[in-house]
Amino acid sequence: MKKNILQKVLIIFCGALLVVSCGSQKEALAISAEEQAVFSSDDEQQVEIKDDKTEYEIIIIEPGFYVWLQSIARPEGYYSQSFLENRNRLLVTNWNQRVLQPQVFNPNLYELQINYEPGIDYGYEVNYKLYNYFIYFQRKYNQRLGPFLPRI
Repeated sequence: MKKNILQKVLIIFCGALLVVSCGSQKEALAISAEEQAVFSSDDEQQVEIKDDKTEYEIIIIEPGFYVWLQSIARPEGYYSQSFLENRNRLLVTNWNQRVLQPQVFNPNLYELQINYEPGIDYGYEVNYKLYNYFIYFQRKYNQRLGPFLPRI
């Protein structure tokens, strides 16, 4: 009898915890009208992610990303380079795993692998823009590339 009561209490507690955690996720992923307008934009201005000192470059042609980066994303200098590098390592790993699984993940979203080596210093600008592209991508396409919510 005690075992059944304990099980019921545990189930109720887990259910309440699930409801609370789901509610907070919805709140954190709220997308403003301004951001939604940027997502709907068909402006295809390319964003070059490069660092002249290190000679690494990524070119992103994603409708709305340039405008989002200029108007919605946190400004350069907001994050430290070590924060950006740590997040990018995780996000690139998850991205590349999805590219390799087109039967599971939409191959129209995950087309090409990203060559990002952890031991290389790509510089602040490359890390900043790559990280912000991942945030933009996750918010626009309602994807989760890591264990944390893609917040601004």
